[in-house]
Amino acid sequence: MASFLTVSLRRKALTALWLCAFGVAAPSAMLLAQGFSNTADHLTGKFEQLDQLLPTPNTYRTASGAPGHQYWQQKADYVINIELNDENQSITGTETITYTNNSPDALTYLWLQLDQNHFAKTSDTYLTQTGRLQGGTSRANPGGGSFDGVKALAFQETFDGGHKIKSVKDAATGQALKFTINKTMMRVDLPTALRQGQKFAFTIDWSFNIVPSETRARSCYEYFPKDKNYLYEIAQFFPRMAVYADYCGWQHKQFLGAGEFTLPFGDYKVSITAPSDIVVGATGELQNASAVMSAEQITRMEKAKTSSVPVKIITNEEALKNESSRATAKKTWTFQAANVRDFAFCASRKFVWDAMGVDVEGKRVLAMSYYPKEGNPLWEQYSTRSVAHTLRVYSKHTIAYPYPVAISVHGPVFGMEYPMICFNGGRPLPDGTYPEALKYALISVIIHEVGHNFFPMIVNSDERQWAWMDEGLNSFVQFLAEQEWDRNYPSRRGPARNMVDYMRADKSRLVPIMTNSEQILELGNNAYGKPATALNVLRETVMGRELFDYAFKEYSRRWAFKHPTPADLFRTMEDASGVDLDWFWRGWFYTTDYCDIALERVTRYDINTQNPETEVAKDKAEAGREPLNLTIERNKKDIPKTYVEQDAEALDYYNKTDKFAVKPWAKEQYEQYLSTLNDEEKKLVNSGKIFYELDFANKGGLMMPLILELSYEDGTKEVRRFPAEIWRYNTQKITKVLMVSKPVASFLVDPYLETTDIDVSNNALPLQVPPTRFQVFKQQQTPQPNEIRTQREYEERAKSSKGTK
Repeated sequence: MASFLTVSLRRKALTALWLCAFGVAAPSAMLLAQGFSNTADHLTGKFEQLDQLLPTPNTYRTASGAPGHQYWQQKADYVINIELNDENQSITGTETITYTNNSPDALTYLWLQLDQNHFAKTSDTYLTQTGRLQGGTSRANPGGGSFDGVKALAFQETFDGGHKIKSVKDAATGQALKFTINKTMMRVDLPTALRQGQKFAFTIDWSFNIVPSETRARSCYEYFPKDKNYLYEIAQFFPRMAVYADYCGWQHKQFLGAGEFTLPFGDYKVSITAPSDIVVGATGELQNASAVMSAEQITRMEKAKTSSVPVKIITNEEALKNESSRATAKKTWTFQAANVRDFAFCASRKFVWDAMGVDVEGKRVLAMSYYPKEGNPLWEQYSTRSVAHTLRVYSKHTIAYPYPVAISVHGPVFGMEYPMICFNGGRPLPDGTYPEALKYALISVIIHEVGHNFFPMIVNSDERQWAWMDEGLNSFVQFLAEQEWDRNYPSRRGPARNMVDYMRADKSRLVPIMTNSEQILELGNNAYGKPATALNVLRETVMGRELFDYAFKEYSRRWAFKHPTPADLFRTMEDASGVDLDWFWRGWFYTTDYCDIALERVTRYDINTQNPETEVAKDKAEAGREPLNLTIERNKKDIPKTYVEQDAEALDYYNKTDKFAVKPWAKEQYEQYLSTLNDEEKKLVNSGKIFYELDFANKGGLMMPLILELSYEDGTKEVRRFPAEIWRYNTQKITKVLMVSKPVASFLVDPYLETTDIDVSNNALPLQVPPTRFQVFKQQQTPQPNEIRTQREYEERAKSSKGTK
């Protein structure tokens, strides 16, 4: 015991111990014992409510986190006709937008997003890029990292990118409308003010050149030199309405590349004309299957709807044969989608196409995949199955998937999401072999991107302002889906222990989660990993699964097909669970504080029963365990006889009586003491209970629950959990008294690594040398969504760990 207990006191009066251990003292006395912190930190800090930071509730958004009784949002319906030019990789289009003003405001102009201007020669994205050429040498070598930087600069100067707006007209009159292009935004001035409940339809003619995959763009084409074919993954291709909302007015912050998209809901009808041998997949349901598919393909599609395994609509052999076709005729594929916020499509001669039906709460949904032969064997085995699995798990934790289809496409984009369709990487090496990490990368990116149908395609948050509201929430549910896929799935994001290295990084490289999307440092950790970890900590450690799952599902239900803000999430989670989480949101989302809880001291107390026979025996036993007193031992040799040993007159009762003998009056005092106790108090005095006083320090500033493992001397263990409010009176140091029935051999803070504690070396008494992080968990070096944009980049990494089919 002496190895880790700084004090071992038994001779402590029960009355004093009672006050400390059982809290019957007045609250003020307890506060003094805890070292009450009467500082600005206490008055305005960790446990204060978020009222000053969150927007004031109103009739549009309530204090409970629900939409208010006067909540409104705009609607934008599209009819789009485009032609894909496979000769020069360009798109020409005409669209008619019908905009409905449901706001109480009269609008004199409308704002649209021209995201392709991100690739214009004058793009602010290019102008604001900073950094060095990779490699650190004065020469740029072809094939080297610095040469890639040179090629990127050359591309920016030579590529004719951006939307070419040919005309903007009033759809009813045909009259030209005045418009102003401001970089990636376009303002269209209305002929008259558009008032609440009114609609306005206008037509835009436009074109643009598609960027190649080397740009790592979200929308691009990939060229296959062996068979001289192209594969297109096309998005952000048409002028799209910006959001006008109660919380921000027009959301027209410029698109610089990181902050993604904020869009209103609407109904789409899109017709895509392409060479007749090119296969097209898109958001929504195909309206003219008989015009673009063979009778055999339609039959296979019908079979797929009722199949529980993927059925090939276009087989491997048919896709291979189609690669050599060069049709001069054209086909038009027409798709319709209701109540979506965006539209995207894929196109290629190379596609294998498979599908299967998925039951989602009584509704049959079609899960589909489009992929070239280069994706096999991984894609035909895992893609559509991953889509189906994602729909089931996400529907369980949020709302039932409402759309008729969900599509995964393999091409140059490693991970990007749109309503009902997503673009995913994960390609085996040219000989068809792949490392195990690639298999999990494929499954993870499909889960993640299909999961984006829920966040933000349905729960439609503002990506341009808060990247974490879709990426973080989606990464959290992705973790749940991964763990349902495989018991030992190597998830990178979700477990608290996986976020430790980021949270203990140099604070100059960290920004709060609430940082605007275009200013985030380390996007993957900040917008994906940390919020996903925060939600997992809420679910597993702070709230518990039952309360969390109910509240999270309620948030999804409330804000499905609406525009939530962070305040709506924070307030709903508290409102539906009955748990005050303001301290949690403040620490995790508004600061870069980290968790480092240290166990600094442990003091043991035993009850003094005041029974002389019992206590004297304990004194004698303790004396026998005391270390040798060298001074006394040396004096026995140097001083043969002490004074009292030479003078008998100097001896009294105490010298002549064994120091451990029970004194007569002690028994009388004990009897008097017992007469003052009731039966319950007598039972407690003789219970043999042991008390431990533990001193903790919060060194990182992040308020977290205190989780403590007690390892007893008899080999048994117990875990005790204390809510984060244990820090509410003093956010830096606290003392906690524990009562146990048997001696404790050691104490350990955060035994399961569930709080993101960045320094476990101070978590235990007696001190323990913790295992390295590599011993605790094996960090997975796999690509993550939006971190690797091209297949080529992944292949370069995968070659060093080549596995088997």
